[in-house]
Amino acid sequence: MEPKWLEWAKQLQSIAQIGLAYSKDVFDRERFEMIRDISVDMMSQQTGVNKEIVKDLFANETGYATPKVDVRAVVFKDHKILMVKEKSDGAWALPGGWGDIGLSPSEVAIKEVQEEAGLDVKVIKLIGVFDMKCHPHPPSAYHIYKIFIQCEIIGGEPKAGLETSDVQFFAEDHLPPLSEARNTESQIKLAFKHLHNPEEPVYYD
Repeated sequence: MEPKWLEWAKQLQSIAQIGLAYSKDVFDRERFEMIRDISVDMMSQQTGVNKEIVKDLFANETGYATPKVDVRAVVFKDHKILMVKEKSDGAWALPGGWGDIGLSPSEVAIKEVQEEAGLDVKVIKLIGVFDMKCHPHPPSAYHIYKIFIQCEIIGGEPKAGLETSDVQFFAEDHLPPLSEARNTESQIKLAFKHLHNPEEPVYYD
């Protein structure tokens, strides 16, 4: 789904980062720095963002390059799905966020629902593992995997958190404007399949 130039820029950045992490030869390291600079130039030219900003955000990591992990909690009540309104863009998303060091994906899902929606939940099952580039998300500088985990409410009351301004449940045919960097309509529709059919198989790219 993402444009080819973005895919190439991310691949070049990954090659450069891994090369700089493991190469000892000074001439090889110089070449990897050049590759990293090319990836930054590509990103800057295509987005119109200053090269130094791109370098700080896009090419600032060290070590072996790996995808980031975004965990989303799928919570149903009365045949409606729980969503939170994001302060950052004013659109709606499943509660969730980046995976945390020291926490399992299930623990992240539970934590995010409590922090963003005020509800206590327990994990039921895995719904899907999505590669962001395979779905109609806006282009991203990072390679991201999204893990959708179904949860069940066991306590608490709906309440917005530090990063959210509202908490509501929505019917499948009355979805709000979605924060598409976080979740797409097709992914929400897939989540509803698990509500209608508990035996729906796990989705994976």
